[in-house]
Order: sequence, then C-alpha cells, then structure tokens
Amino acid sequence: MVDSIVHVEIIGRDPGRLREFYGQLFGWQFDLPSPVAGEVSDGEQYGFVNPVNGSGPVAAGVGGGPSFTPHAVFYVGVPDVAKALAEAVRLGGSVAMPVSARPDGQLVVAQFADPEGTVVGLAGPAPTG
Repeated sequence: MVDSIVHVEIIGRDPGRLREFYGQLFGWQFDLPSPVAGEVSDGEQYGFVNPVNGSGPVAAGVGGGPSFTPHAVFYVGVPDVAKALAEAVRLGGSVAMPVSARPDGQLVVAQFADPEGTVVGLAGPAPTG
C-alpha cells in the first residue's frame, strides 16, 4: 500500500512575503496564526492554506522565520503552465525549468524559484491547437 501525501509546507525567512507571493500567484488565502510546532516555524508566522475552489485533499501551510531554511517539494496543478510561469516571474520569481512536455504530450511541467529561491513545480494539460 502506498501512503498518501497529507501535507506540504513552504518555509522561508520572510513568511509574509511568501504568503503574499503565493496568494497573488495561486489565489491562496491563509488562516493566521495556525498551530505549529516551534521546530517547524515561528508560531505567529505559520498559516494553513485554506482550500480554494474545491482544491484537492492535500493540506498545505506556509511559514518559517529568520532561522529557518527555505524548502519545498511539490507541483501545483494549473490550467495553463506557461501563463502561470510567466506570472510567477512577474511577481518576482525566476524560471528554474522552462515549460517541458511529457513524452506522450499529455502533460506539461515547469519549475520556478520563488522570491527566496525555493523551487516549486507547475503541472497542467498540454496546450491544444
């Protein structure tokens, strides 16, 4: 049996800036402050992501503080990968991997680095037409 992913975190030195970046990029809203172990984040800086538009079952949180190392490993499903990548760059991120198609052409992916350098993936359907 394979275990399911149950939580994703984005931890950085400036959690407010990260919440603003991801809120603008993906429309995420945050429940602040959210309960968190002190080893994960400064208590007042951690906010759970509230599900948006019936989003999937994976919970997520954004937090951290000055003494935390930025890190994240996940892909966000978006309807238009190229558009989302361009928006990430407009908001202060940078391209870590350009839009690339899966060999069967059914899925495209890309990666960006957020304003603190954390690499995040984007995944979505291949463009039609």
